[in-house]
Amino acid sequence: MKKQDKKVFGVLFFSIFAAVTGVGIVVPLLPVYAHDLGAGGLYIGLIFGSFSLSRTFFLPYFGRLSDKKGRKPLITGGLAAYALVSIAFIFSNSVETLIGIRFVQGISSAMMMPVILAYIGDITPEGNEGLTMGLFNMSMFFGLSLGPLAGGVINDNFGIDASFICMGLLASVGFFLCLFLLPSTKSEQITCRDKGPAEWKQLLKDMDIAGLFLFRFAYTACIGIVWCFLPVFADSEFSLSSTSIGILVMLGVFISGLMHTPMGFMADRVSRKTMVIVGGLITGCAIFSFEWADGFRDLFLSNFLFGVGGGIAMPALMAMAVLKGNKTKAMGTVMGIIAMAHSMGMLTGSLLAGLIMHAFQLRWAFSLGSLIMMLGVGLFFVCTHKEQKNI
Repeated sequence: MKKQDKKVFGVLFFSIFAAVTGVGIVVPLLPVYAHDLGAGGLYIGLIFGSFSLSRTFFLPYFGRLSDKKGRKPLITGGLAAYALVSIAFIFSNSVETLIGIRFVQGISSAMMMPVILAYIGDITPEGNEGLTMGLFNMSMFFGLSLGPLAGGVINDNFGIDASFICMGLLASVGFFLCLFLLPSTKSEQITCRDKGPAEWKQLLKDMDIAGLFLFRFAYTACIGIVWCFLPVFADSEFSLSSTSIGILVMLGVFISGLMHTPMGFMADRVSRKTMVIVGGLITGCAIFSFEWADGFRDLFLSNFLFGVGGGIAMPALMAMAVLKGNKTKAMGTVMGIIAMAHSMGMLTGSLLAGLIMHAFQLRWAFSLGSLIMMLGVGLFFVCTHKEQKNI
């Protein structure tokens, strides 16, 4: 049984926390920033969708590459690029430029996120998959929850350029932590390096992976809808301040992150599949309730429930992904596939919601998210109905 490398875990935890906090500072401000530049619903969707589009194309490649060549070079390269691209936002003065910057930023993210998850999977002890992934995911969820609140405060007091600078500085912190504190590439615990990872054909036919992919796709489509259009909804319908909007966007990911460790602990002891389904159903109901919101209080309660659903489902889902990565000897590739579902979900959710906003009304975008989530739950159940107990 492999033992967890606490040093590697700590370095990756704090570096990704710094980087994701920086991203969280800016992301909730981008829709309003773009709206001020004259962007309609479709262009706001494209700004978020371009990031996911580039990620989608490059995630499988970088995940597979990390299985063969190692994790550290890709992680440090992605963080460095993230920091540099962040500064480019300061010089953006058009919607088209924002779309291009987000596209390049997506490539940087593809170098980093699935490889970090694969690294965590490599050092996860057997039987602790849920707890380890739940604990690590706290770094991302707390970073994303702290970021929006900080971004709202920074924007209200210093302007959006200061928010972009903070994003770049925090990504740089993550880069230096990984560069100097992670062990060399040849010291990494990659199980497939000698024999090579499982073939693509085998992985793409795996129904368990398909179920994980479809659920993650649906869940992230809902996140895309909330992140893209909740700020615009709160601003246009209720004239809420940047700080209030930051609190709303923070709440869902904060609650989810708070639940990840206890739910991860539970996922190592009860049915992971049941946890994913229950969390998905709660998420679907939560996003539907946004349509009936009549002020800050209603938005607060809906987003709280949204966070609860994700907090139940995601640790169990990622524990299943770690087990599948170990079984196939292709941890980076499996995490790349799961991360690709994340990007495709963000792309689809943001673009479809933008079209709904453009053609009908913004509130209907949340009903669309609920429908997508319920379909994702159903497809996950169908694909994993023959799942073995230990997967």
